[in-house]
Amino acid sequence: MSTDAIVLLKNDHKTVEKLFKEFEKADDEAYGDKRRIVDSIIEELTVHAYIEEEIFYPAAREAVPETKDHVLESVEEHHVVVWMLSELLGLDPEDETFDAKVTVLTENVRHHVEEEEDEWFPEVRSAMGRKRLQELGQRMLDARPDAPKNPLELKSAKA
Repeated sequence: MSTDAIVLLKNDHKTVEKLFKEFEKADDEAYGDKRRIVDSIIEELTVHAYIEEEIFYPAAREAVPETKDHVLESVEEHHVVVWMLSELLGLDPEDETFDAKVTVLTENVRHHVEEEEDEWFPEVRSAMGRKRLQELGQRMLDARPDAPKNPLELKSAKA
């Protein structure tokens, strides 16, 4: 498996997108399935946001100072997402707002992913090069087990 930091982040994006699609296909009253899917989404996005905020974003800002505004905007997008995740954490899937919250979460994350992948990951890749991205990716992999499980423990929750 590649340890390229950007490849790892894009793989996370694909994993979450699959979960979103699974949720969208779930029957309206498949509450158990919806809970399981949303719990997976919460875990995936919390770990992903943690490694981005703690490792990738600081390295990207250092390597490509022009990405500062992108990084700051991304952290603010994380802020919105982690609060939505925290609301979904304790929300009964039979609550009338559950599906709506997941829909808004999905829209926010898809927008965030598109901006990262299309607008500034290419700049970071160009500036860092393969070796540096692999070193960074290894640090990100090593940090995953220590990532918080509660989205409100992320730095962006306090931003």
